[in-house]
Formats: sequence, structure tokens, C-alpha cells
Amino acid sequence: MKKTNLVLIFGTLLLGFGLQTSAQETLPEVTITAVRYKYLGAVNDKDVAQPVKMLERKAAEYDVRKADFYEDDYDTYFVSFYIPDGKILAAYDKDGKLLRTAEKYKNLALPPAVRNAIVGRFPKWTIANDAYLVTYQEEHGARKEYKVTLQNGDKRMKVKLNEKGEFL
Repeated sequence: MKKTNLVLIFGTLLLGFGLQTSAQETLPEVTITAVRYKYLGAVNDKDVAQPVKMLERKAAEYDVRKADFYEDDYDTYFVSFYIPDGKILAAYDKDGKLLRTAEKYKNLALPPAVRNAIVGRFPKWTIANDAYLVTYQEEHGARKEYKVTLQNGDKRMKVKLNEKGEFL
């Protein structure tokens, strides 16, 4: 019986030391940087399509100071971001601050507010094309609008709406 207790105690000690050494692993160093929260706060919309969010996030995370073309001599840098569904032209200052953007996305899923406003006002029309336009300026925030081409048979009509579904 003493031999069994000794084996049990010795096994428990080995197991305890084994768990403790595996918990001592060091994790890789993680650097956390603040992205341009003012820009993301202005353009963020929970109902906007995923490709828009992805591209806006890329523009916010971009650091012009790490680019090959960066030189301290210039005051403003213009950088373009492209995906098949849209593009962003962003202006950064020499310190890497995002000053303004011009964004255009084509034929994305419209948010429910915009879709419902169109269906409510033009029930017999279908959406032929749409474009989502965003202009951001640091001083004024973001302006978002949808340009939609509607079709009813051989008739076509263009309408503009804001992100709340209000006709402009």
C-alpha cells in the first residue's frame, strides 16, 4: 500500500510540474496601434456591404510613412485602394493623418432602409444599377448617398437617397 501511495504522489508531482512548464510558454509580441478612429466612426454603417467595410478598414489602417514613395518634402499624399466592387482615393498628410476620401462602390446589396424606401415609393420598378458614394473630410465628417437607376419596362429613372432612405 505504501508503494501505491508513493507512485500516486510521485505521479501527481510529475503531472503538476508538467502542466506548470507548459504554461510558461512565451507568446509573440503584439503591437497595438490606433487606426484612424475619426474616419471609421464617420463612415461606419452597420447595414453597409462587407466589401465597403473591408476597403474602408484598409484605408484607415494604411500608414503612408512606411510606403516606398514617402518623403518628408511633400505635404499631401494621394493613395488609391481598389477592389472589384469599388475604390477609394484617400489623401494623407506628411504625418500619416487621413485628411479626406472619395469613395465609390457599384452594384452592392442596398441597406434595408434604402431598399424599403425605393419599394415604397416605386413599387412597380426594379433596380437596374446602383452606386454608393462616400465623401469624407476630417472637418465635416462623411456624406453618404446612393444613386440608383430604376427600370420599369423600357422606362428608366435615376434617384438619389441618403443612408437613411430619404430621397434627395
